[in-house]
Amino acid sequence: MKALVLLSGGLDSSTLLALAVEKYGADEVLALSVLYGQKHKKELDAARNIANYYKVSHKILDLTPIFSDSKCSLLEHSDEEIPHEEYASQLKKTNGAPVSTYVEFRNGLFLSSAASIALSNGCDAIYYGAHSDDAAGNAYPDCSMEFVAAMDKAIFLGSGEALHIYAPFEKLNKAGVVKEGLKLKVPYELTWSCYEGNDKPCMVCGTCRDRIRAFELNGVKDPIFDM
Repeated sequence: MKALVLLSGGLDSSTLLALAVEKYGADEVLALSVLYGQKHKKELDAARNIANYYKVSHKILDLTPIFSDSKCSLLEHSDEEIPHEEYASQLKKTNGAPVSTYVEFRNGLFLSSAASIALSNGCDAIYYGAHSDDAAGNAYPDCSMEFVAAMDKAIFLGSGEALHIYAPFEKLNKAGVVKEGLKLKVPYELTWSCYEGNDKPCMVCGTCRDRIRAFELNGVKDPIFDM
């Protein structure tokens, strides 16, 4: 069995990579990262560093042109500011619709692209790091358990029943992912989560807030803030 791991360079996907390497061995794991025009391109540097740390093969896929018409605040060409507040507050302003950092069907595209690459490289599993906090209500609808199940069925059928999506964290919250990662000794100092494209985490965007809280709930300090 060989696995393809979607690796953003963030906390969740890096923990996922550690889990896959422990299960299959580095030689049987392929990491895939995606450039899609995000402001925080620094996450790709983190992905390279994590892949090198675990000594796995690593591919980077550029899907930037597909999102050229998107107005999402997460994208480099957007004039919109990234919200500096929790997702619950953002959802109140959108009346429950996806938040401004939702990139239209991004994860559906990532998983579909990953399926083609996985099959071409002899993989029979796609590892996807979505967890129970990711959907954040309806902030990111392409992170929900229902979405993952539907994509898994489509990919399984479309691959001739040769490929499955595995989301081992889907019943865990972000604090639970960190708990698993601490057991696996994930080098969290190499990871990047912040949506702003700066040298240091802003500590106030939605993903920074979630990350800080996840470490606090585990009673440890996030090593990235010591850098």
